[in-house]
Amino acid sequence: MPIVTREEPASRGRLIRTGQAEIARLLRGEGKNITLVALFGALVNVLMLTGPLFMLQVYDRVLPAHSLPTLINLFALVVFLFAMMGTLDWARGRLLARLGADFQTRLEKRVFDASIRSATDPNSEITAHNALRDLEAIQRYYGSPVSQARFDLPWTPLYLGVLFVFHPWLGWLATAGGALLVLLSALTQHFTRDRLGDASRLETASRRLADTLLKDIETVTAMGMRDTGFARWRDSRHRAMAASIRATDLSGSFHSLTRTLRMLLQSTMLALGAYLVLKSEVTPGAMVASSILMGRALAPVEQLIGGWTVWSGARDARHRLSLLLGATPVTERRTELAPPAARLSVEDISVTIQGASRPSLDTLSFTLEPGEALGVIGPAGSGKTTLARALCNNQTLNSGEILLDEVCLHQYDPDRLARHIGYLPQRVTFFEGTLAENIARLDRDPDPAQVIEAARRAGAHRMILDLPNGYDTRIDLHDSVLSDRQRQQIALARALYCDPVILLLDEPDLNLTSDSGTALNASIRDLKSRDGAVIVMANSPAALAECDRVLVLDHGVKRILGPRDDILRRLITSANRAQPALKKRGAA
Repeated sequence: MPIVTREEPASRGRLIRTGQAEIARLLRGEGKNITLVALFGALVNVLMLTGPLFMLQVYDRVLPAHSLPTLINLFALVVFLFAMMGTLDWARGRLLARLGADFQTRLEKRVFDASIRSATDPNSEITAHNALRDLEAIQRYYGSPVSQARFDLPWTPLYLGVLFVFHPWLGWLATAGGALLVLLSALTQHFTRDRLGDASRLETASRRLADTLLKDIETVTAMGMRDTGFARWRDSRHRAMAASIRATDLSGSFHSLTRTLRMLLQSTMLALGAYLVLKSEVTPGAMVASSILMGRALAPVEQLIGGWTVWSGARDARHRLSLLLGATPVTERRTELAPPAARLSVEDISVTIQGASRPSLDTLSFTLEPGEALGVIGPAGSGKTTLARALCNNQTLNSGEILLDEVCLHQYDPDRLARHIGYLPQRVTFFEGTLAENIARLDRDPDPAQVIEAARRAGAHRMILDLPNGYDTRIDLHDSVLSDRQRQQIALARALYCDPVILLLDEPDLNLTSDSGTALNASIRDLKSRDGAVIVMANSPAALAECDRVLVLDHGVKRILGPRDDILRRLITSANRAQPALKKRGAA
């Protein structure tokens, strides 16, 4: 199913609503925990009245009557109520933290799958890394104080109501102060949103540049690029840091203004209460209690402004996740098909990469039978790698279809399809873990016999045993343990793991020596003898030694398809004829 990532505003809104509905379904059952959080929050906010009411009783009853027993009883009650409040507030915080963890746990598989699927769309700007980071942002939000402040905010009218009971002027002063803080909160959002977004984008670009330089540190060092690489990263980092400082300065200014205003409002409330006491309209206890109540009423607003970055980041993250899930519908569980025969049919496929002026593949068709090997040759940019990605179902087709044993590739479960079609990419990537785990495609419980068999078929078994820790040799992110030739051999073993019926080799001879090239050809012969099929994207005659037919691509278009020897002979003859003409042109 095609992935939609760029739509008109109306369609974009529909995708977001669809994603929000799916998130609600995935979180079904969390309403009970949210209800508990809200209930605990209600009890905590009611118990928050303990302090002001205790002050009221002390000033208005205990002190005038000089009653020590009343003070002791009131204090014992206050201790009990504060203990209850603290316990409920602690439980609420733990529940919110677990809500965040549960949110990530329930959505991470779906978000990861949607991100991987979106990566096959040339128009997509969404990556698994960014989407999973959005999940982490939401999880951190649930564990932050600002999430509790959102549950406290609806109880602000309770404290304002008590102030109105004390005296209308006190209630109106607190209400006006709260309205002013809300206005400052809206201004904070308006003026900091774009700046925070710019800072985040620049920070991401700086981090990506640093990762790139460190990942290819050998090239950086060998080419004398340490100073220039550092200078480029430093400029990028300083731009990100400057943008972050500007955003922090602005949001910090609003936060400081809000905090100062709240402190001023509390003093103003105390002054107004004292004025009303002098006029005998309120008691001294009400004067002190009103100051405390207003501080409690406005505290959630101040917390929301102080945690605005966390809250807005979580809100934007949820918005992006909703768009991602809405644009990548859930793949229906497919019926597991019987293992296919190595019969491949490519029917008029066309692929256009975003930003390209012409198709990378244009109405390409060919077939592949069991026991056959097909070589695909052509100059750089002819579409060989794009074809390999399409045959792995990792490339969205503009038109046409690819059939494996008369079944469209998209009807296979993606993970099951990967077991039927082994793929050796042009650029080999490994993951942190042992060699055995990488050959087994990170399987949690791999079969050692299958791992060793795949390595034997790839001609890598002896080489692996010669390593200090053999199959248990660990690979890190920089993979400094293995040479390019060894990496290629282990990647071939990974492609052969699970005994695929079709093997795709994209430039497999780039880093191979004559010995390892012989092993590669032996692997191709072995798979053909098992009624498998092989497609080799290469321009080296040595890599095509076991191919039965050759397909010549030029700018994504099929030029020639026929027996290997005939095609190579025609190409050599054509090249020999072109040489005298080039010499004459050069002499002229």
